[in-house]
Amino acid sequence: MAKILSRTQIDAIVALPGPKRYQHFIKVVADWEVVWGLYKDGWALASTEDGEKVFPVWPAKEYADMCAGGEWEEYEVKSFSVDELMTELVPSLKNDGVLVGVFYTPSDNGVVPDMEQFIEDINAELEKY
Repeated sequence: MAKILSRTQIDAIVALPGPKRYQHFIKVVADWEVVWGLYKDGWALASTEDGEKVFPVWPAKEYADMCAGGEWEEYEVKSFSVDELMTELVPSLKNDGVLVGVFYTPSDNGVVPDMEQFIEDINAELEKY
């Protein structure tokens, strides 16, 4: 269930360094059971500095909205369940050699964890619920 975030909450979380935003993402998506991405005829992708494809994800609509500009201006914010992420998207991403980019901000690239670490972190947090 998505919650409404205050401007103060949003600003505080966006100001965190990448690893702290990653931890926040893991906790929030396990709690709310929803993940957000950007979509237009397919999901938005980014790239690492060495050219690897990255699928950016956010823990709340407001954060994804902040990044729906520039090259992603035509994209709409779209949600999917944690279950869809883990059972459909992650296996497909792994198969295609695409990494997960957690919690991009307008001024900072997201954290790009090793896929196995990402799966482990989400599953460990989900077990708490």
